[in-house]
Amino acid sequence: MIKAIKGFNDILPDQSAKWLHLEAILADVLGRYGYEHIRLPIVEQTDLFARAIGGATDIVEKEMYSFTDKSDPPTPLALRPEGTAGAVRAVIEHNLLRGDTPKLWYIGPMFRYERPQKGRYRQFHQLGVESFGSALPDADAELIAMTHLMWQELGLKDEMHLQLNSLGELDERYAYREALVAYLTDKKDQLDEDSKRRLTTNPLRILDSKEASTQAVLADAPKLAEFLGAESMAHFEQVQAYLTTLGIKFEINPHLVRGLDYYNKTVFEWVTDKLGSQATVCAGGRYDGLIGQLKSIGTDANKPVKSEPGVGFAMGLERLLLLMEAVAPISDIPACDVFVVAHPEVYSAGIGYAQNLRYSRPDVRVKMASATSLKAQMKKADKSGAALTVIIAQQELDDNTISVKDMQTGEQQTVATDWLSNKDNFSRN
Repeated sequence: MIKAIKGFNDILPDQSAKWLHLEAILADVLGRYGYEHIRLPIVEQTDLFARAIGGATDIVEKEMYSFTDKSDPPTPLALRPEGTAGAVRAVIEHNLLRGDTPKLWYIGPMFRYERPQKGRYRQFHQLGVESFGSALPDADAELIAMTHLMWQELGLKDEMHLQLNSLGELDERYAYREALVAYLTDKKDQLDEDSKRRLTTNPLRILDSKEASTQAVLADAPKLAEFLGAESMAHFEQVQAYLTTLGIKFEINPHLVRGLDYYNKTVFEWVTDKLGSQATVCAGGRYDGLIGQLKSIGTDANKPVKSEPGVGFAMGLERLLLLMEAVAPISDIPACDVFVVAHPEVYSAGIGYAQNLRYSRPDVRVKMASATSLKAQMKKADKSGAALTVIIAQQELDDNTISVKDMQTGEQQTVATDWLSNKDNFSRN
């Protein structure tokens, strides 16, 4: 028997209805802020992620699904492990920044090879949002405010806690990196194995180590904030001022660094204490140099390439659904609102009735079973979760009526054929 690959999960109809409900709420909030939907390829050139994310990151080193295609010579390709690099590639390729400041969102599967666990799979789904063209702190604050509204709409506002930090600019971060490496090198024996490896590859990632022994060593380490210049500090303080004006609570987490190389200045995470170790539900930040970095691929290294500012975030939908299941469950969503049952001898009339109802009541979902016995059709109506079942037999046809059964109470009444066309008689809400 062929089964799904480990870490690649089927989302069955009873669950996918909840996914659609969640995605509709998120899309509605994005629409309120004027963000536009973009659909991006699942497969990109491997070099895109190596250049954007950083060759020394865990994603590129250990987690990407990479392969070569059948072209001559073969092209190295990868299943996308995250969405920002692809969005930036699309913005550059299609000149979307020409005279504009695009605000985009996308949704879909991402792929990383890691040990599957609850809330973390090899194929997982993210909502990603990217805002291009503004270097001002109001763009950072707008994204955070938008996520704050999403939590309210999803019933999660009391479960999500905002953490902020600033990574400064590249030169500031490089100076800090040197000081951090010098400090940790003297204490290397006290670090966990992952942190020892990162000391020579991606030392800032040591800051978010979950090992208590490493965190104890970091207690007296240099602080990134001490290396930030006046411009970076002013930017960060203005972001905080905007959030305070909007009544959005936050805490400064000096160890928040994010795992990807392209971030600068503001970084943020929304975390919860309801999901155990999988505490981060949404994360993002500013990446002002990424567009220039990707534009420069294949160009003369001595000719500087103008970049454009950007800021964005991504949220894991599996984790978000787990959180909602824990604190604000989505009610089971039935497959239909009205189930039409017709006696086999008049089944054609049943088909006609159902089709007319779909035209006259586009707000109502109508379902039918195949032309089996009336008893078999009623069993399927019971399982459908429909609020009402319409029953049509020869008597109803002769009298120009329908029988309507309330599936909650079991009460049944005979009404005029056009009874359901009137929204006052039945509404799915």
